[in-house]
Amino acid sequence: MKTTAAPAETALDVTAVRRDFPLLAREANGHPLVYLDSANTTQKPEAVIRASDRFYREQNANIHRSTYRLSEEATAAYEGARETVRRFVNARSTREIVFTRGTTESINLLATSFGQAYVKAGDEILITGMEHHSGIVPWQLLCERTGAKLRVIPLDDRGDLILDDLGRLLTERTKLVGVVHVSNALGTINPVRALIGYAHGKGVPVLLDGAQSIPHLGVDVQALDCDFLAFSGHKVYGPTGIGVLYGKESWLSKMPPYQGGGDMIASVSFVKTTYAELPAKFEAGTGNLAGAVALGAALDYVTALGLPRIAAHEKDLLSYATARLSEVPGLRIIGTAREKASVVSFVLGDIHPHDVGTILDQEGICIRTGHHCAQPVMTRYDLPATARASFGLYNTREEVDALAAGLRKVLEVFGA
Repeated sequence: MKTTAAPAETALDVTAVRRDFPLLAREANGHPLVYLDSANTTQKPEAVIRASDRFYREQNANIHRSTYRLSEEATAAYEGARETVRRFVNARSTREIVFTRGTTESINLLATSFGQAYVKAGDEILITGMEHHSGIVPWQLLCERTGAKLRVIPLDDRGDLILDDLGRLLTERTKLVGVVHVSNALGTINPVRALIGYAHGKGVPVLLDGAQSIPHLGVDVQALDCDFLAFSGHKVYGPTGIGVLYGKESWLSKMPPYQGGGDMIASVSFVKTTYAELPAKFEAGTGNLAGAVALGAALDYVTALGLPRIAAHEKDLLSYATARLSEVPGLRIIGTAREKASVVSFVLGDIHPHDVGTILDQEGICIRTGHHCAQPVMTRYDLPATARASFGLYNTREEVDALAAGLRKVLEVFGA
């Protein structure tokens, strides 16, 4: 689905990769750090750290506003990062790449701007039952403002979407379909190509939430033909506070601005304001300039390693982890979809996931526990929370073994 620099048949040299991530060399609670929380946020390679550092040391100035050389260099770095994003997702034009603070802001931008232009009382927004909160709440707010309704595609016990009723759920009143590509709580890889095709057959645009798919699968927006794509930099080895909304130019050009302020205008008077061309129309004020530049470095890093090699490595880790954790007495994996990314959510007998996470932390093992900002998913499985191990390109089988051993220690502590 995605063109990358490195071939899939060459295995990822994880030992070398780990040397690129300085934080992975530290200890935690007297143990080697085992970081298994990349679905939450990824660690950062030297290339990203250096790009951010270099911007502030050598290029820092505001962009688009001044004619002096330093500002021109900063502008070039920022717009160069936009071109890197365009290339990474295979957009037609940088006019289709809007920098935001992250997935959440990208979806809020879309819900506000698209909603203002196209959604009215009685209309419907269709999402899935495995959205995280950022894929739910902005649409609920839109529905409250407009009188539109939110409809939901349910999921089965394995964590696959139930698409049998799609014809009933997606109607002539549906204005937009929002679908998460990869579930952060279950690891499910959704059949987005088929969903997009079906929605387009009804004339309905589709937002793809790529927060969890961008680092594992990549997204080719032209191949998938999604109308919008949202993702965050920090999930793909880049900085926090920077993200992207991709939108087809045909849609973005017709949508009103999201926020008003500097850099998003063509002219301002007390009588009337006209707006800048894309994508500046949606980038009011001074954005996260260093963050954008460092995001570009992160995408270059991932591209150089090769998404096919990364995917193959993570598939092996998922398979190995699923087998090893299934050997732990009382452990039940939540989410066994036919197609999964490298996420393993689980419960361990009657032990609360927070206790599991606390004891693992004493062993230097970092996992996430809780509802994963996806409370409707927890409700679907009648659980308050799960423990979740999520793997990135730098994880190893030995770290999976450490997790399995840590979970057996949890059982010992609880006498289970």
